[in-house]
Amino acid sequence: MARTIDKLTTKKIDAAKGKQMLADGGGLYLQVSGKGGRSWLFRYRWQGKRPEIGLGPYPAVTLAEARRRAELGRSALAELPPKDPVEALKAEEGEPTTFGEFAEQWLSSNLDDFRNAKHRQQWRNTLEAYAKPLKDKPIDAIETAHVLEVLQPIWTTKRETARRVRGRIERILDAAKAKGLRTGENPARWRGHLKAILPDQKKPVQHHAAMPFEALPGFMAELRGRDALSARALEFLILTGTRSTEGRGALWSEIDLEARVWTIPGERMKANKAHRVPLSDAAMAVLEPLHELKSDDDIFVFPKMGGEGFVSEAAIRNLMGRMGAGEWTIHGFRSTLRDWAGESTNFARDVAEMALAHKVGDETERAYRRGDALEKRRALMQAWADYCDQSVPTNVVRLQRP
Repeated sequence: MARTIDKLTTKKIDAAKGKQMLADGGGLYLQVSGKGGRSWLFRYRWQGKRPEIGLGPYPAVTLAEARRRAELGRSALAELPPKDPVEALKAEEGEPTTFGEFAEQWLSSNLDDFRNAKHRQQWRNTLEAYAKPLKDKPIDAIETAHVLEVLQPIWTTKRETARRVRGRIERILDAAKAKGLRTGENPARWRGHLKAILPDQKKPVQHHAAMPFEALPGFMAELRGRDALSARALEFLILTGTRSTEGRGALWSEIDLEARVWTIPGERMKANKAHRVPLSDAAMAVLEPLHELKSDDDIFVFPKMGGEGFVSEAAIRNLMGRMGAGEWTIHGFRSTLRDWAGESTNFARDVAEMALAHKVGDETERAYRRGDALEKRRALMQAWADYCDQSVPTNVVRLQRP
């Protein structure tokens, strides 16, 4: 005798408590979570497997509507030849059926929330370039093996890209589940899943090649003898201890010449937090002549010659090569400053770290830190500028090694 299943009623659904699965018959189930959430599932047999389709949350999807959708799935199975209910249901509901379709829909709705145009384009580019194996797969049929097919070829060769691709796939699959297009665990999740499958990505830290600080004064003397704008940009980068893009892309609107402060907005900083840079006498000596020569149309301190934008990193690297300093990196001058401050001065460690816009202390300490030690950093940066120009007497005390 066939087992009889009591049909669900609205009263039974509303009274259901605790984590459980309530059957309505014909493969239709109401899934009740431990927190009281309710959603519809349609389970069926297909090609030797027991897949399930999310039909939406209750009460947004009523009992009658869930039964109608389940019947649509059963009808697809009853056709000759049988059809996969997922295709029939998603097509009937007007929902995207594949990962590619859903990803495009999700990106179109959410890209405006991302912080800048470059970040938005990176999302599209990484998915188009690396997630192609998922593009035409049904969104609710993607499993761990499919995600690994995307990640394994690049996991150890393009580490950062691979991590971003995994995170973006995970986010899209989470969104699909939230819309009732998927059920179960996310196959792209890291903890407790892919972390146990994929190899460790750790590699030795490669530091940027930095010029020894003892060699810097001689280099600066030669640099100041060069007339190129790239030379002024590099001099400014060294004197301010800023990162390449931050310094090369400096805007006149960010600089207060009277207060001798350059305020870099958060969107241009690595940590997304505004950073004030005190300007030494030498830094002002770079800026003031450029300010006198600038036109009303100039927005960049170091504009690209004959084109839009600012002086390129390649132009500065080429300059360093011509000066016989090609073995060092632009970013490495930040390390040169830090080495000098740590080994040759008595400035506090925190002051030196803050001058480089590094995070200081743990999260709790940073929460209580309100100031940015601007005047202490001003003294440090003036001492640094004086060191770079050995013709300027300096009262910095050289610490003796034990």
